[in-house]
Amino acid sequence: MIKIDLISGFLGSGKTTFLKKYADYWIRQGCRIGILENDFGAVNVDMMLLQDLLGENCDLEMIAGGCGYDCHIRRFRTKLISFAMQGMDRVLVEPSGIFDVDEFFDVLREEPLDAWYEIGSVLAIVDARLEEDLTEETEYLLASQIASAGKVLLSKVNEASEEDIHRTIAHMNGVMERFLCSRRFGNDVLTADWKDLTDAELAEIGASGCRLEAHLKLQTVKDNSFNSVYCFHVHLKADQLKAKVTSLFEDPSFGRVFRVKGFVRDENGWTELNAAGKNISLKAVEAGQEIVIVIGEELQTAAIYRHFGIEAETIADVAL
Repeated sequence: MIKIDLISGFLGSGKTTFLKKYADYWIRQGCRIGILENDFGAVNVDMMLLQDLLGENCDLEMIAGGCGYDCHIRRFRTKLISFAMQGMDRVLVEPSGIFDVDEFFDVLREEPLDAWYEIGSVLAIVDARLEEDLTEETEYLLASQIASAGKVLLSKVNEASEEDIHRTIAHMNGVMERFLCSRRFGNDVLTADWKDLTDAELAEIGASGCRLEAHLKLQTVKDNSFNSVYCFHVHLKADQLKAKVTSLFEDPSFGRVFRVKGFVRDENGWTELNAAGKNISLKAVEAGQEIVIVIGEELQTAAIYRHFGIEAETIADVAL
C-alpha cells in the first residue's frame, strides 16, 4: 500500500519549510513521491516554493478550491487516485492552514482509497511562539490538528526562548482540555531545530503514525470565518513592502491578519515575501508571480486594496 502523510499546521506555522526538508529526505531514499498542495485559494504561492523538488522521483499537484466543500473533497479524492495510478511510493499532503483533520481521515476511508493508502504519519506543525489570544475557531483547528498527530513539531525554535516553548506546550494542553481531549503533551513534542535533523530522526518522524483521540467537535466553524485578499501587480520595493506588511499586522482596521505571502518585482528582480506576525521574511528569488495574499479573519478588503495602492479591478477577494 502507498504511505500517505499529512503535514498540518495553522497559517504561517512553517508547514512548507518542513515539507521541503521532509520530501528531500524521501527522494534521497529513492522513493517516488507525490506532493499534494491541498488549499482553498485560487492561487497557491506555496506551490511555487516547492518547484525545485520536481524531478523524476517527485510530482507536485495542487487542489484549487473556492468552489465549496463538496467540490473540494471530490478534487482531493481525484488527485489521490491519480497519484495511486502513477505508482507513487509515498504521498505528502500539505493542506491549507484552515483545515479540520477529520476531512483527511474521512476521505481515506472511502473506496477505492481505503484499499490503496495507509497512513504513514500525521504531523502537526506549531509555531514555538504560539499566540495566546486565539479565537474559538482557531483554537478548535489547533485542537483538531494536534490531537490526531503522531508527532507534533515546533517550528522557529531558533527564534524562541525556553519560556516561549514551555508556554506553547502549556497552551496546547489547555486547548486539549478545552475541547475535552484526554491527550497531553510534554517531552514527546519535537523541539529540535529542523536544520539539525538527521536522516535517522526524519525516518522516525516518517514512522510516527497517528493518534485517533476523541475531542469535542465544534460545529460553528464556517467556510467564511477566514478569508483571503489577493492583490495582483503590487509594485513596491522590498523595504516599502516590509513597511506595508508590518502595518497590516499592527493596525486592526485591516481585520485580523494571520499571514501575508507572495512575490514582488522591481528593477533588482524578484523578492519572495513570507510573513506571520512579527516574522517577516524577504529574500531574492529567481522567479515569482506578481501577487501579495493577505489571509486572516474579518479582513477589510477595501482598506487592504487602498493600502497597497491597487485598483479594484486588478484584484480578487477569494474565500479560503
